[in-house]
Amino acid sequence: MRVTSVIRYVALLITLLGTWFIVQMYFDQNWKDISLRSWLGATDKLSSKQLPRHKCGNQKSCPQNYFAFRIISGAANVVGPSICFNDMVIMSSVKNNVGRGLNIALVNGTSGQLLKADTFDMYSGDINKLDTFLQEIQRGTIVLTASYDDAATKMNDKVRAHFVELGSSHVSKLGFRDNWVFLGAKGLKNKSPFEEHIKNDMKTNKYDGWPELLEMEGCAPRKMD
Repeated sequence: MRVTSVIRYVALLITLLGTWFIVQMYFDQNWKDISLRSWLGATDKLSSKQLPRHKCGNQKSCPQNYFAFRIISGAANVVGPSICFNDMVIMSSVKNNVGRGLNIALVNGTSGQLLKADTFDMYSGDINKLDTFLQEIQRGTIVLTASYDDAATKMNDKVRAHFVELGSSHVSKLGFRDNWVFLGAKGLKNKSPFEEHIKNDMKTNKYDGWPELLEMEGCAPRKMD
């Protein structure tokens, strides 16, 4: 009886070990298939759906001899504006170089190099500072402008005329707390296609006393010598 019992226990143990081995191999193989094939397949599928990254985070790339840009106005008097040109953020709250009023960046229209960036308080600042700044812009310079808080209280006809010369169609209508984004150039023969303007209107304002922010992106042609 003892020998028979031992044989039965050994047979049972062998059966259990064999079953465990088979199950272990089966699930291990399937897990490897899942982890290597399914997961890698899912990763490939996910990667294929990811959109390519374009300069300034724009929705599409610009053709050769064009500069990518993105201009975002301020949001009320809380969030500052942002200006990106040729994949370089040149003005933003993070860079701590924006302020109330008009935020303007000047870029060489041929090389894309940043020439100058400054802010002009259009509520309580000196309008002559902006007048001088605009007068000194050299031919072939690209001008990027973003409003923040209030862009027009100090605006006068002389300054508006400078922006008209740069290609603006909306500066003559710019009013108290309007939002405005604009890209023009010194020596532009026609009106710029890159401009957006939204009026301060209590009936339609997104924020209390301010319209919603404006965001404009596009491709500015390089000035060819």
